[in-house]
Order: sequence, then structure tokens, then C-alpha cells
Amino acid sequence: MGRLGVDLYPLQVGVPLARVETFGKFLGGSPANVAVAAARLGRRTALVSRTGADPFGEYLHEELAAFGVDDRWVTPVEAYPTPVTFCEIFPPDDFPIHFYRRPRAPDLEIHPAELDLGAVRAARAFWVTGTGLSAEPSRAATLGALRERGGAELTVLDLDWRPVLWPDPDEAGPLYREALRSATVAVGNLDECEVATGEREPYAAARALLAAGVRLAVVKQGPKGVLAMTSDGESAEVAPLPVDVVNGLGAGDAFGGALCDGLLAGWDLERTLRRANAAGAIVAGRLACSPAMPYAEEIDRALAAGSGTLPERAP
Repeated sequence: MGRLGVDLYPLQVGVPLARVETFGKFLGGSPANVAVAAARLGRRTALVSRTGADPFGEYLHEELAAFGVDDRWVTPVEAYPTPVTFCEIFPPDDFPIHFYRRPRAPDLEIHPAELDLGAVRAARAFWVTGTGLSAEPSRAATLGALRERGGAELTVLDLDWRPVLWPDPDEAGPLYREALRSATVAVGNLDECEVATGEREPYAAARALLAAGVRLAVVKQGPKGVLAMTSDGESAEVAPLPVDVVNGLGAGDAFGGALCDGLLAGWDLERTLRRANAAGAIVAGRLACSPAMPYAEEIDRALAAGSGTLPERAP
């Protein structure tokens, strides 16, 4: 549930946006990418979001269908255009993002009264992001959907801290903590954990997320890998899979889709994290986000080879 838009990625690497001449057009938005990532791994997925009533909105419906993501809960907003996002690509670790979500993004117009609460309750895994808390009515809808889950096992809050998308970034911490009380899984990098909990040291951040109410805390540490801790005392820390980075954007969404896949499969924590890390590495080695999401056999191949650098699959 949450952000959906069009990614316009330069087809030229190492070129500032002002000088880029050619772009590729892709489905984007973190929750949408997570849904695509899980669908690629064989999961039945759906997205709750909104687009503009415009050609870009039509494009996103076509892409969701092509990726196997149920779009019945993606509805148009007449008043606002479908958002677009540009990025710049300077491997290995510089990927500035430029969001065009003005005057307002349709995905923030998800109203509580319009939610299909039966579907929210029935989902085996339900994933929301911090950006959904940034403005009303999406804030009330996100918190209401989390409460509706009633502590169901896989209720995931992706902290997804993007201060530029918040009218008042100072509101984020208290709202994250409110959302964590209804979530069972929290996922975030060190910056995001610090906003949500005040803790930046990975183990302290994980413990703080657990104290906030979740049963599984997943702390992404960048080049140091990922740490996960559970409320019953289990923990695992897994190093990243090496990769020749092309575009780091979208790697976290691939990680998220594979994390859900492993948790739904009932795999142990270390195996789940290793596969999620591999999924993220594969996407980091490719240009796009949504079309780059790996299939299960690609994750197997990457783990066997010890590298996330794989050739792109033919469409």
C-alpha cells in the first residue's frame, strides 16, 4: 500500500540530469516495486494506491498487469497528475533522486473509507511505508489499515524515510512510533531507524524497534549487510553479496519482496536474509528497478556464484 509513479531513468551513466538526453520509462514507487519483486518470486500480490487520470496512470495499470500485480485497488484521482521521478546515475553509490509530486501526489489521496478492509485483513502479508504517513488522508488510511490487521503475523512497516516528501519532517518520528505499535515487522536502514527510534547503532536500533512493538526488526547496514532480531531472542547478521553496481535504487525494494517471500515460506532467518540480500544485489547490478526484479532461479544462481552481477533476462 502506498507510493506509485513513473520512473524516468537516464540511459546515460555518469551524466548530470541537466545534460541527459535519453531516458527509459518504468513503473516506480517503493511499495509498487515490492509488489513486483514478490510477484516475480511466485507470490500473488496486489497494490493499494492511486494515480492521476492521465496517460501515465494508464501506463502504470498496464505495467502492473504485465508484472502480475493485481491493480483493482489502484484508482484514479482527477485533480492531480501521476507523479514522475528522475534520478542521476553515478555508480557505485551516488544516485540523486528528483521527485515531481506537486501540487500533490495521487497516492496520498488514499481515503480510509475507501479501503477494502476485508482484503487488508485477509492478506497473508501486508506492507506499508513511512511515506504513507506523511500527509492526510493517506496517514489516517495507513494507520487505520495497520490497526485493522490486529497484529496479524506479517504486517510490515517499511520506514522509507524521505524527508523531502514530508511537509513537516518533524512529525515523522511520533507517527513512525504510532505505526510501529500495530506492525509486526519493521524494515529500515540506519538513517530511518534513527528517525523512528533515536538509535543509530544497529543492535540498539533493532532492540528499540522491538521495544516499540514489532516482533521482527530488520536493520539494513549498507556495505556491512543486514541485521535482524526477533522478540523471542533470535538474531542473524548477513554480509552483502558482492556486485558491480549500476544503479542502487530499487535494491531495497527487491530485498523487501524477497524478505516477504522467505517469511511466508517459513524459512529460517539467515536463509531469508541471504536470499533478500541476493535479490537486492541483483537489482543494484541493473539499470532499472521494476523490470530488474529477479526470479527465484536468478537468486539461486547469484548465491551459487557468490555475486549479484548477472546478465539481464530477456523480456
